[in-house]
Order: sequence, then C-alpha cells, then structure tokens
Amino acid sequence: MPAPDFLDTNILVYAYDASDRRKQQIAQALLRKALSGQAITSTQALGEFAATLLHKSAARIRPESLLAIVDALGPIQSVPADPEMVRRAIQAHARYGVHFYDGMVVAAAERGGCKRIWSEDLNSGQDYFGVVVENPFR
Repeated sequence: MPAPDFLDTNILVYAYDASDRRKQQIAQALLRKALSGQAITSTQALGEFAATLLHKSAARIRPESLLAIVDALGPIQSVPADPEMVRRAIQAHARYGVHFYDGMVVAAAERGGCKRIWSEDLNSGQDYFGVVVENPFR
C-alpha cells in the first residue's frame, strides 16, 4: 500500500466552509481520500479544526453540530502528539524556520509515514525531513 498523505488543518476547515466553493470541493475530495484510508491527520490538526469552527471561521457552527462532524471524521487515522514529536517540531523550527505548530504538522506527517502534506499554510514544494508539501488550491 502506498504511503498515506497528510491533511493539515486548513484542508479540514475548507471541507466545511462554503465561502469558497472551489476550495471546498478540493478539500472534500481530499477528505474522502482520508476516510478511505489514503490520508491521515493529527490530533493537533483536529483540535485546531475544532477551535476554528467554534471560534474563528466564517463557517462557525454550534458545538452539537461540531461533535457530529468530529464523529464522522473518526475513521481517519490520527497521529497523536507525544514528547518525541515536540522534539522533532523544535528540530523542524531550527532547521527550516517554521513556526512550532507547523513543525508539529511536519513531525506528525513524518511519524505517520507520509511522503506528502496537503497544506495551504506551509511552503508548497518544500521538503521537510523527506515529506514534501503540496498546496492543493494552486
């Protein structure tokens, strides 16, 4: 089986944000891949997704609705954070100059055996410890 892709927080958010239909359709296609086992995410990305939908997004929703969405995303493999991932995020920050939380995304993707991170936030085309970022919206 090929290596899974990694979905960053913004992919999850766009899948539920109808303000940009093109981005939503692309994000939903990636989310379907994750639900079929071809992509993974992290507990950090899920937490950021929940916080965004509860507090920051134009797609702001009620907690009850968000609970149903999180339950629907349950089948997606999620890489949990641990102290070793924190260390790797610090190494990503030192080596590549990324924000610590972006380093956590890189560390989770690496831990998950991914070769690609789908993200609008990280530098598209950049290779981080053998994991390449691709912006699906370009």
